[in-house]
Amino acid sequence: MRIVPSITVIKGKTIRLTKGDFSSEKSYDVSPLEVAKQFEDHGIERIHLIDLEGAKKGSPVNYATLETITGYTNLVVNFAGGIHTDGDISKSFEYGATSITSATIAVYDKELFSSWLMSYGRSKIALGADSLNGLIRVGGWQKGTKIDLFEHIKYFYDRGLKYLKTTDISRDGALEGPAFDLYKQISDQFPELRLFASGGIRNIDDIKKLRDQGLYGVIFGKAFYEGKIKLKELEQMILEGTKK
Repeated sequence: MRIVPSITVIKGKTIRLTKGDFSSEKSYDVSPLEVAKQFEDHGIERIHLIDLEGAKKGSPVNYATLETITGYTNLVVNFAGGIHTDGDISKSFEYGATSITSATIAVYDKELFSSWLMSYGRSKIALGADSLNGLIRVGGWQKGTKIDLFEHIKYFYDRGLKYLKTTDISRDGALEGPAFDLYKQISDQFPELRLFASGGIRNIDDIKKLRDQGLYGVIFGKAFYEGKIKLKELEQMILEGTKK
């Protein structure tokens, strides 16, 4: 299983929210580059970099942070946050991203997102499908929709979608445990998808349980920043994975 820490950025600083609530913003006294290097030094190979300002604004803002991390580490970076145009994608790749995750545009312009799967390749474009009570939310999770999560996924699955990142927003940053049942339902209904579970990770045991459930990858953040997951634990789990 791919173990993927997330680094969420506002104004170049490492921050976390709880359940997508901007009033819950908490800043950590470590720069995105410093934390990225810590991950790399302990065997992590890829990260999920979230430009939260970009997500809220509707166009990426923190390209400089992306460039710094890709310039000073060998990490594979998936970049997300306000990617709505071909120009946004081109700049993301120009500044070092290996792939991007886009969510909002897949709601407002399904044909455009579908075309990206063909023009950039399915390995370069991931769908972000984050939901609250089973309904998709967009714009940095600030805007609700009436779109059913499973119907949304199916639309793009039928058009060749390969990578999916999905979060149960009610659990994100709450350290209350992942939505194990939701991920199982998605995996059962869309067996060819490479699913990255996100939200609610409390500790290394949650990650192991998701691995044992057969998930392709896990994205986590707050549990690490709050000291619930240790770098040595991640390193050991990665080593165990390479021996299998």
